[in-house]
Amino acid sequence: MTKTPDTPAPCAGMGDVHHSHPEEQLSRRARVAVPELIVTCEPCVTECDEIPRGPCSGSHHPDEESICSDSGLSGSPASSLSPILSFDDNTEWDLILWVIKVKKKKNLPIEKITITDLWKKSKNMVNWFPLPVTVKKRSPWVQVVGHAGNFQTGSDGRLLKKYCECEKQCFLQLMSDSLRPFIPGYYGVTQREEQDYNLMDDLLADFDSPCIMDCKMGSRTYLEEELRKACECPQPRKDMYEKMIAVDPDAPTEEERAQQAVLKTRYMQWRETLSSTATLGFRIEDGTCNTNFKRTKYKDEVIQALEDFVDNNMLILRSYQQRLKELRAVLEKSDFFKAHEVVGSSLLFIHDLTGKAGIWMIDFGKTVPMPPPLTLDHRSPWVEGNREDGYLWGLDNFIDILTNVLPGK
Repeated sequence: MTKTPDTPAPCAGMGDVHHSHPEEQLSRRARVAVPELIVTCEPCVTECDEIPRGPCSGSHHPDEESICSDSGLSGSPASSLSPILSFDDNTEWDLILWVIKVKKKKNLPIEKITITDLWKKSKNMVNWFPLPVTVKKRSPWVQVVGHAGNFQTGSDGRLLKKYCECEKQCFLQLMSDSLRPFIPGYYGVTQREEQDYNLMDDLLADFDSPCIMDCKMGSRTYLEEELRKACECPQPRKDMYEKMIAVDPDAPTEEERAQQAVLKTRYMQWRETLSSTATLGFRIEDGTCNTNFKRTKYKDEVIQALEDFVDNNMLILRSYQQRLKELRAVLEKSDFFKAHEVVGSSLLFIHDLTGKAGIWMIDFGKTVPMPPPLTLDHRSPWVEGNREDGYLWGLDNFIDILTNVLPGK
């Protein structure tokens, strides 16, 4: 798969701690006396080669209704710290052992370790790393873009995603399509604890403390088939009414408020009007943990979200722009793409402190084939029955936004 070349990392990683053997870690723990832990909530500025920034994590729910704060990673570091660290926890042991290593290297006293020793103050709160998250060079997908239970980490840079027949069929075709460089490698179906999983590349494996962003592409996130079924059995839903008023208490009509319920078709179409899905053909689903991207609707809001995501690093934005242009050129010629309604699929943006950046297409659970010989152009406005998804329209808008943001456009 295509990736930008590596450049020297400005900050030291933590791989040397986490890639040691379990026996070695146990022996090291036995030799090191537990230092006194001083709890303080004032993060201090440390040198760049001391505390690496963690991943910009978010949550991703299959029904697309979760909000970023559900991941438990939002808020300031001080508010998320536990006042007492349990030394039985592997994460906290690894952090403490790593701080000891750094202090010994710099001939600093290690009798006392403060919470502030475990933090690096960043310009952007997005890049703070809360203690409850396990510090690993390769971040667990269940914490980063997955919903608990949908993902399992495998070995050798592989990822297990809960089995979906539709996604399996898409991957089998995509492995021989021109889109192959923009798709995680696929290795068939495997089983773990009596659950089937699709086995694929872990796209985070080659990144050091990656920051990620999930961007849902297209002008709608529901299939025409879903809309048709909802119309055939129009039953008001109380759960969808509750989701609606949780976002906008004024959204229901008087009739819906009296029933305390809304039709699924009404809910699905209302939902798309909240974000840039309807206005731009894409929406930022997850990225930083202090923004509800479901309400990011206008270009200036999208631009601000993008600048926050890359910490105003224009070189990374330019890498993303180039990658999107390459993807668009391939999509316009792809046999698979023209013959499929691509709904609910995302682009996964990944970069790290080394400057490495990449984008891949993910999530094909709602990507369904068109009846031959019908094809889609993915730019025409959607009218019920034409099955146009607006994928390329959204991609055009995304590229235009990046072009306008970058200097020397």
